[in-house]
Amino acid sequence: MHKYGADMLYTMYEAGFYAAQPWRMAALAARDFWSSPLNPARDSDFARSLYAASDTFANLTRRYGKPAWGIDSVEIDGKPVRVQAQEVWSSPWVKLMHFARNADDLAAAGHKAPEPKVLIVAPLSGHYATLLRGTVQTFLQDHDVYVSDWVNAREVPLAAGKFDFYDYIDHVRDMLKQLGKRPHVVAVCQPGPAVLAAASLMSEDKDKSRPASMTIMGSPIDARLSPTVTNKLAEERPFAWFESNMIYAVPPPHPGVGRRVYPGFVQLAAFMSMNLERHQEAHRQYMLHMMEGDGDSADKHLEFYDEYLSVLDLTEEFYLQTVDVVFQRYLLPKGELVHGGRKVRPERITDIGLLTVEGENDDISGIGQTRAAHRLCLSLPPELKEDYVQPHVGHYGVFNGARFQNEIYPRVREFIRRTDPSFDTTRA
Repeated sequence: MHKYGADMLYTMYEAGFYAAQPWRMAALAARDFWSSPLNPARDSDFARSLYAASDTFANLTRRYGKPAWGIDSVEIDGKPVRVQAQEVWSSPWVKLMHFARNADDLAAAGHKAPEPKVLIVAPLSGHYATLLRGTVQTFLQDHDVYVSDWVNAREVPLAAGKFDFYDYIDHVRDMLKQLGKRPHVVAVCQPGPAVLAAASLMSEDKDKSRPASMTIMGSPIDARLSPTVTNKLAEERPFAWFESNMIYAVPPPHPGVGRRVYPGFVQLAAFMSMNLERHQEAHRQYMLHMMEGDGDSADKHLEFYDEYLSVLDLTEEFYLQTVDVVFQRYLLPKGELVHGGRKVRPERITDIGLLTVEGENDDISGIGQTRAAHRLCLSLPPELKEDYVQPHVGHYGVFNGARFQNEIYPRVREFIRRTDPSFDTTRA
């Protein structure tokens, strides 16, 4: 695509959104009319059909912004514990959120502070960090939890400069330092290579804030192993193809106007095209549930798609470097990754526990891609290394859902406890 045309695509997308708004307002009016208790025909099949169709159209044409975290409390050992989300550090690109639990409520639940500090590094690969809401709620049962809440690149003015793969590594280091001495880090999916790189550099520097343990979940540490559809796409396309077809300029009125990004709407189109028939069927079922008055099923549909359709833009340099470094040249597993003039050496890690978690049916990061971290961390003793493959789960199930809560999380919790310096003074 010609560069001018590529720059215009984002503008055309925005223009399409605004052009659809009068139709959306009409759909909302129709929805309210046919569902009004004052309408004597509201319970007819005709009215229910128009109500369901209008509601579906209104949902599909609205702007899906960043979802709220919505974590005000968590249940610990059967007792409610109040939670307050606090921004404790930030850059133009991320907000470090601390989900602080109420000390009195914790004591009433039988938990004594302090508990291990855990930084959950959320993926910067399309969806907002709130996709990990369930993950955070689960970790809050036993940990002092911090999360990297990444900012939509189109909201960052050009004056803030660039943000690339290597800046991401630096941000992981900076966030770990905010947690103090020997915290724990959990990398969910995409952050795995950057977290391993940051831990390698911090270990070599004997940084006091180097993690006591790192848990890497469903991550492309070595994307050459068990390649998935995503991996094959990156391998088969030349780098120039991604640069020419995936990068667009942010239009006004967004604060990042002029910044070149991999847009959320392009990512979303790619996500949905992989399972288009399933999404079409989901919306058809939603309309049927609305017509039948099945509010519970309809609410579950809305809850899922409110999160799924909320996506953010990635900077051009971060996206393209990730494609190049992680999915095409495999610099980390080949021992060729260099940051700031220094070679990244996972073999220098000697006292950071390593737990890798994979899903048996993961179609994003194939079996073995995450486990490859153990092969790179040559100097770690066996007691600080653990690998686990969860049966019967795909990518999402590695960090969320019933099997995560009941089978994966208990292993992560025990590994963190076992490697925490407060439980082993020889490793402080």
